[in-house]
Amino acid sequence: MRRHYTSRAMDPLTTAVPTGAGAGSAGPAPIRLAVIDDDSGFLHVLVKRLDGLGWQHRTVSAAIPLDEVVAMRLHAVVLDLELLGAPGWDYLERLCAALPGLGVVVCTARSTVAQRVRGLRLGADDWVTKPCHPEELIARVEAVVRRRRRSEAPAERRPVLAGALELRADQFQAFVDGRSTELTRREFELLGLLAAAEGQVLEREDIYQRVWGYAMAHGDRSVDVFVRKLRRKLEEASPGWRYIHTHFGVGYRFAPEAAAAPDAVASEPLAPLRV
Repeated sequence: MRRHYTSRAMDPLTTAVPTGAGAGSAGPAPIRLAVIDDDSGFLHVLVKRLDGLGWQHRTVSAAIPLDEVVAMRLHAVVLDLELLGAPGWDYLERLCAALPGLGVVVCTARSTVAQRVRGLRLGADDWVTKPCHPEELIARVEAVVRRRRRSEAPAERRPVLAGALELRADQFQAFVDGRSTELTRREFELLGLLAAAEGQVLEREDIYQRVWGYAMAHGDRSVDVFVRKLRRKLEEASPGWRYIHTHFGVGYRFAPEAAAAPDAVASEPLAPLRV
């Protein structure tokens, strides 16, 4: 079936005049949202609610080219993977990789546990299974955008120095001597969470809840897998330091410590976090 953009009153986004009790109050800027879906009944109800909230929005029935997504300056995208078919997975991965600051919520039907896990690991912030109520979808988008706005607060965007690392929240990346460690967005979020704990041990379940955004399933090893990848990248980029320490049966702790020389008995912890 041929897919096409649906036309709305304004281009590239529809701007609605806020209504209701909160219309005149000061607060965060209205959310700019694109919805990639062709479920007419669902969209009819959703769009009416978005208009009432004063959100700027656009509904389309095909994948939006990434350069157009950038130009639209969106806060979030709602994506029906079933609509896009098999290419939807590649589109989701490229969307999340190209725009790490964009909130992505998958809202689709007939999903399996394996598909949901795959989507979240590709970078989606949340997954909603149809049929669902538009109010629930809106609440989930709000939660995703709220978390991202918090992470972009000025105090949290200042570079943080730890050992040989420089953490740059504005770039979702860590650097050593000006060279990127090539972290994925999820790896950086994990590193940022551990570093912000300032030496405290974080339990695996707490890490999962705060980075992935939902409760960890029994037996899920995602935290361990990501810590292993993150640790390898950090130690390859900065071999003279050890950053992430395992507390068996509990979780992980971030503390930059100089690596022990081959003939050394022990190394002393150095350099706490410096902002």
